Amino acid sequence: MSVANYKTDYEIQQTAFDVLHKQLGISNLIRFMQQYDKGYGNYTFDRDQWQNNYTVDSLFAETEVNKTKQNIKKT
Repeated sequence: MSVANYKTDYEIQQTAFDVLHKQLGISNLIRFMQQYDKGYGNYTFDRDQWQNNYTVDSLFAETEVNKTKQNIKKT
């Protein structure tokens, strides 16, 4: 019977950083890490707050207004 050697999340992360550093170099490792941002806040709650006043009818009406504005700019 074999025993599994589980690593902690920190150990896995450290190993990954070491490999990326060796393969990419420090500047490209930093560029790679900058592509991944966990962000902040609660997107679902925030979205519900700013979309709270929208209805299907109001969105269609706004679309028509924007179409009209674009047609005026073209002429």
